[in-house]
Amino acid sequence: MVLAAAHPAPPPPHTGGLLALIPGTPGLLTVAALGIALLLFLIMKVRLQPFVALLGVSIAVGLAAGLSVTELFGTVQKSDAVSMIETGMGGILGHVAIIIGLGTMLGAILEVSGGAEVLSARLLALFGERRAPLAMGLTGLIFGIPVFFDVGIFVLAPLVYAAAKKSGKSIVLYAMPLLAGLSMTHAFLPPHPGPVAAAGLFKVDLGWVILMGVVCGVPAVLAAWGYAAWIGKRLFVPVPQDMAEAAEEARAAVAAEQAAHGGPSCPEPAGGPGGGAPRERPVALGTVLAIIGTPLVLILLATFSSVALAPSAGRSVVEFFGHPFVALTLALLLAYYLLGVRRGWSRKSLEAVSTSSLKPIGNILLVVGAGGIFGAVLKGSGVATALSDTFHHVGLPVIVLAYLLSLVLRVAQGSATVAIVTTAGIVLPLVEAQGLSQAHLALVIMAISAGSIFASHVNDGGFWMVGKYFGISERDTLKSWTVLESVLSLAGFAMAALVSLLV
Repeated sequence: MVLAAAHPAPPPPHTGGLLALIPGTPGLLTVAALGIALLLFLIMKVRLQPFVALLGVSIAVGLAAGLSVTELFGTVQKSDAVSMIETGMGGILGHVAIIIGLGTMLGAILEVSGGAEVLSARLLALFGERRAPLAMGLTGLIFGIPVFFDVGIFVLAPLVYAAAKKSGKSIVLYAMPLLAGLSMTHAFLPPHPGPVAAAGLFKVDLGWVILMGVVCGVPAVLAAWGYAAWIGKRLFVPVPQDMAEAAEEARAAVAAEQAAHGGPSCPEPAGGPGGGAPRERPVALGTVLAIIGTPLVLILLATFSSVALAPSAGRSVVEFFGHPFVALTLALLLAYYLLGVRRGWSRKSLEAVSTSSLKPIGNILLVVGAGGIFGAVLKGSGVATALSDTFHHVGLPVIVLAYLLSLVLRVAQGSATVAIVTTAGIVLPLVEAQGLSQAHLALVIMAISAGSIFASHVNDGGFWMVGKYFGISERDTLKSWTVLESVLSLAGFAMAALVSLLV
């Protein structure tokens, strides 16, 4: 059971650093407390870039806990010497970087091709004007699977403006369901960085993460939609005309810039550059859904084939196509053809949108990698084992501990990714000591992910993005967005804890 307590081994007998003054477990706990405090200080007060802060604190914690320079960095003379920093960084990025890269390119093709507008328009037509908030929520939920949260806001905000302007109702009524869908997928589902990074640290199949993400995330987003409907009727915010105009101007500027550089917003016509009329066709809704669903279905099939099928050639084929690297590559190639080549895009256009989409993820990958270093140092120095032992005596179930640690780190410093990778590194020895199943480990990841989105406030970039994009005052953003995130977090954790008692 996930709610069982851990029984970790005693910490290694490091005696250098701070342990020379405070030996044993008390010294290791002091190192942990000072390390986390220093991390928060550097990110919150010094405003140091999180990657640099995590790397610096990891080195400081390792030295304070008694690790040698050779253990941390290896040596110049012995190129094969074990370097904790290199193994920590490489161990996590070897799994995460490929998935995030492929997922980012897939999302960019869907975004630029107009898939979001097609999806939203069809849902609005299906549900009608009365249920337009639900249509906005479903748009965010579906389109948020392959697209980052901030990109989703940028692409879908004009649709919210249009729906609110047409109805004359509060923009909060339409924006909050959309944001709940985007936030849920960003926190709970691959290929988003948080759950992928935690899965890499815990060595969990992404199929289990997807399954538990749906099990925990869907009830959570339904609860958030309920709150969105309630607050949207009680908090009137008019459509920000200046923001609507600015958004359209920004989109036009991006389109013009891409056109000037041969980008995908203006595919080359049939006759090549300068000749003929463009032969780009509208995106079909079924095509968008098929592309988004392909990697999810393949990964889930591979996960369950390893449980339900005996070793055979057929099972090997299913597992091959269901490996996340292969499944996402197939989905990306499918998007290239169905949304690009078949609609008149040139190879240059496809290359341009793919390359430009990778530029913003450098920071994400570095932060995730530094989180892997932090976890490796905590484990190698014995700090994590001492923490595990202490939490065992306190009696907190691991799933509760994971949620609370993630929640505290999120509220303190604002970044969901930093909260996830830091918490995963701290609780890793607990889950390893218990020998939890893949399903149980996926539920712990859901608890960490749920904690990482609690109470978005002024130290979170998402708080300001939501307020400014939709013209909501800081006070009303706290009433709507901050509470919405807290509802999503608490409901997601409640589902994770409940399911952990049943599986």
